[in-house]
Amino acid sequence: MTPAPSVAVICGSRSDLPALQGCFDTLDRYGIAWEASVISAHRQPEALASYVRDAEARGVRIFVGAAGMAAHLPGVVASLTARPVIGVPLDAGALGGADALYSMVQMPPGVPVASVAIGAGGAKNAAHLAARILALADAELAERVQALRAEQGASAEVGIDPRAGRAER
Repeated sequence: MTPAPSVAVICGSRSDLPALQGCFDTLDRYGIAWEASVISAHRQPEALASYVRDAEARGVRIFVGAAGMAAHLPGVVASLTARPVIGVPLDAGALGGADALYSMVQMPPGVPVASVAIGAGGAKNAAHLAARILALADAELAERVQALRAEQGASAEVGIDPRAGRAER
């Protein structure tokens, strides 16, 4: 039996799914159960409201909403739940995702959307942020978060000599 998802990832279009692959992979790496749905906040508002209510009843604890351009999806989700919502601005449209980012970070007081970077990097960070939030109440997940942080730190370059490998002139 698969565990109930702790994280629900929602995007407005199937074409958004490739940008979210890093989110899915990172959640898997942490061992966090998740589900993904394609629901348009603009075209299917009733379906979105129903999904959020159902997801909460099934135990979803964090919502990740990904959207480009007007990017209302994460904000609408935040208006429907008191659970954390992480917004992933996608780099769609003429403004390269800046419009989506502004839409997410300019939410009115009391309807917060935690926003991450634009695009695929932001999708990965949404998963890392979700893991850190869930780790507050899950000691085993907290250990996995610490282990991944240590692994990332060990693989980072601490110092380099920019002269190394430079050809003589």
